[in-house]
Amino acid sequence: MPQARTAVPAEAAPAQNPIAELKVSGHLMTLTTGLYCIVQVPTRGADANTGLPGVRISLPPGPIGRPDQVSISTFRPDGWMNGSGDAALVKVAAGPAQVLVTIYQAPNAKDGSPNLQVLRLLEPPAAAPGQAAGAAAATAPKLMDMVAHIQERGDVGALIGEWLGETGSKRWIEGFAVAPGGMMSPKDIEYQAVLGKGWLSPWVEGGQFCGSRGMALPILGLRLRLRGEAAEKFDAFYAASFIDGSSVGPVAAGEPCEAESLAPIEAFQVQILPKGTLPEGPSGKPRATPAAARPAARPAAKPAGKR
Repeated sequence: MPQARTAVPAEAAPAQNPIAELKVSGHLMTLTTGLYCIVQVPTRGADANTGLPGVRISLPPGPIGRPDQVSISTFRPDGWMNGSGDAALVKVAAGPAQVLVTIYQAPNAKDGSPNLQVLRLLEPPAAAPGQAAGAAAATAPKLMDMVAHIQERGDVGALIGEWLGETGSKRWIEGFAVAPGGMMSPKDIEYQAVLGKGWLSPWVEGGQFCGSRGMALPILGLRLRLRGEAAEKFDAFYAASFIDGSSVGPVAAGEPCEAESLAPIEAFQVQILPKGTLPEGPSGKPRATPAAARPAARPAAKPAGKR
């Protein structure tokens, strides 16, 4: 007797194509010694369900890329950078070394590959201000306490207390270094660059470059503080102007100096003063003591014979 056959509902039948072929491309990126932030710019048309296009930053499989000299930290615990915008930090202890950038796209993707930007956050201290750099520095009339790399101008120097950059120029600063010569040891000052809302670069010790050069990537502000003996003897203040015409500061050490609009910074001033000294305001005059620090006003005495 023939066995009865049970019909399988159409929705229970196995999918015809259980494997979807993605568009995948790989690139070897060579980096010199330093700390980098690789940012995936938010992609138009990114799929919220699949996360595509997605990017992974990983070590190359062979020893020729010197993977032993590279460490990678992603902002997501699963290691992915997706189309909504993510980033990864790459530290190269001794370059040149390589990282493998792999890009994954949907099979029907019509747009080009995701836009990746590489921001160099930390450079070797060889080009630090306040230090001789070849014969030219040895014959210079004075050594700069600060250096900034400015859009379309290159590296520009200034002394502590002076403005570095040009207010109203609309040319942003891409990176900077601070090393107050003769006032303190470089290890007694450190600073950060503002990269976005609530996003700052790692702390950098005095004399080291923070930001990028020639990559058209602006910083949006700065944060600075003193350490060790310098923090016991001095107070630090800093002010900045931004390409949208706004200005901030002076603010006290440890506070971020950034525009409310997060516009790129075009100029800044750092003041390092003996403890208890008030900083100069934009007009060059000492700022008034904050109201909270002023003694309470006494009521005027009433003339005798009146109530």
